[in-house]
Amino acid sequence: MLVKNSLLVLLLLLLSAGKLSAQQSDADLALQYASTGDYEKAVVYFEKWYNRDPYSAYPQYLACLTSLKDFEKAEKLVKKQIKKQQVNATLQVDLGGIYELQGKQSVADDIYRKAIKSLFPDIQQILNLGNKFIEIRKLDFAEQTFLQGRQLTDANYPFSFELADVYAQKQLPQKMVDEYLGVLEYNQQYLQNVQAILQNKIAFDLEGGLSQIIRTSLLRKIQKSSESTIYTELLYWLLLQEKDFESALIQAKALDKRNDENGSRLMALGNLCVSNQEYKTAEDCYTYILQKGKSNQNYISARMQLIHSRDQQITISGNYDPEAIKKLESDYETAITELGKNQITAPLISDYAHLKAFHLGKTEEAIALLEETIAMPGIAPQFSAKCKLELGDILILTGEMWDASLYYSQVDKDFKNDAIGREAKFKNARLSFYMGEFEWAGAQLNVLKAATSQLISNDAMSLGLLIMDNLGLDSITEPLLMYSRADLYEFCNRNDQSMATLDSILTLFPAHSLTDEIWFKQAGIFVKKGNYADASKLYMNIVETYPDDILADDALYRLADLTENKLKDKEKAKTLYELLLTKFPGSLYAVDARKKFRMLRGDSQFQNNAPILQEKL
Repeated sequence: MLVKNSLLVLLLLLLSAGKLSAQQSDADLALQYASTGDYEKAVVYFEKWYNRDPYSAYPQYLACLTSLKDFEKAEKLVKKQIKKQQVNATLQVDLGGIYELQGKQSVADDIYRKAIKSLFPDIQQILNLGNKFIEIRKLDFAEQTFLQGRQLTDANYPFSFELADVYAQKQLPQKMVDEYLGVLEYNQQYLQNVQAILQNKIAFDLEGGLSQIIRTSLLRKIQKSSESTIYTELLYWLLLQEKDFESALIQAKALDKRNDENGSRLMALGNLCVSNQEYKTAEDCYTYILQKGKSNQNYISARMQLIHSRDQQITISGNYDPEAIKKLESDYETAITELGKNQITAPLISDYAHLKAFHLGKTEEAIALLEETIAMPGIAPQFSAKCKLELGDILILTGEMWDASLYYSQVDKDFKNDAIGREAKFKNARLSFYMGEFEWAGAQLNVLKAATSQLISNDAMSLGLLIMDNLGLDSITEPLLMYSRADLYEFCNRNDQSMATLDSILTLFPAHSLTDEIWFKQAGIFVKKGNYADASKLYMNIVETYPDDILADDALYRLADLTENKLKDKEKAKTLYELLLTKFPGSLYAVDARKKFRMLRGDSQFQNNAPILQEKL
């Protein structure tokens, strides 16, 4: 009995294996013939495959029949499949497609509409039908499907993302934006999703009008939705993306009051403004916090950052009134006296030391301040290392190169795997460059090329290339020695000496490979001095004389920025940004140049609607 049962099982397994093998063989042959376009042979095996497994074979079998234009058999196949899967509305689309291929458009459209009417409150069924219409580019019917789904599900799922995608494909940006904003009424937790999608849409909006549509739509939503701040949040986010910090400040204040945020948002906005050199708006942010009083949790930070912002605004250009520096020194003294010297105010003290050393010539006082800060109890090791790097920089001013190198090396050793350690290594390499030790500097810079910090990596690469391209050129190192000396003068804020040294290289070694580097550095010095016209000429010289050089796109971007923001020639700046996009499409500056070009073209004007919202909120 046991033997008989075993034989029966074995026989069933063999039959099953044979059946599977035959089915697999039919499928393989059908797909193989179809892939070569031999549909006459393929259809025979598709039919066999379909008879064994109608669900797997159906899509390819139908495609084969339509390729053969055997519409009668294709129609029978679809209708047969509909009987098997009556709730699958996408099959109606297949049927309509067959009539459409025969030129019977009205019949096909009636079937498409019938498919939509046959829907019931099942989200997946609605999604399948809508996506099927999208797949065959029937966007109007896809839109009708999702709108019908919205009604059927009684807004349990609004199909907003799907409709927005349809409207995007139909190039209806206003409707697309309305759907993305509408989804936030359904669920505010979708805010980050909406932000990510809109950010992507704006980035690929070549015409530049989408941003304005979003802004206008948000304003309407805010005016109608006085109870919720979700649209104000989204508007604030959009303004930051567009770097419209002045308008963002208005929204930040409104949100701060509504949400009782104690100035935290204003603090973050102020810091962002400083990093973008929007000092006036940054000062307004910090002042707003200070007006909340000393008991506010952000008071000390705002007090310190306000001084830092003023420091950057005055010193970063290099073309400042000596009286402004004296006033800034007084501001530092007042703030330190008020807040005290401790681990919290250590960054303020470090900035003050930098001002004393590099702008007031008080290097001994600066060194004393930094040494005092390093010795403070509870000071963070990372910040102590930062102070040591600042000390090294100041020691270069005083000519104590060996002591400066010791501080850099100490930080490099203590933080070998951290960004500040790599910064220390770069400073040591740069110091070697200043001292004419080019081979050693180049070796250290090669190590830093793979640094995780993009800024350090780029700086290391630029200096490394400079050394490599000019070291031992025709066995003459004098031009590079002179250039390194000019670089040191500029670092020490001795810009006149730097400029004179650079001029000497141009005179003694005309047409040298350093010429573009010299022009670039001289242009930067002219900018510091406020001599924007001469800076512009030098940047243009680089673009015209060295169009294929690594500095060409950098010079062109700086020229465009200078023309826009300092020379106030918007039309010329627009032309220069456009030239950069055309001539250097792969430049690191391309994204920012595109934004500025659109703004100057008038694509993203805000029309000063934001102030209305302050009263509304």
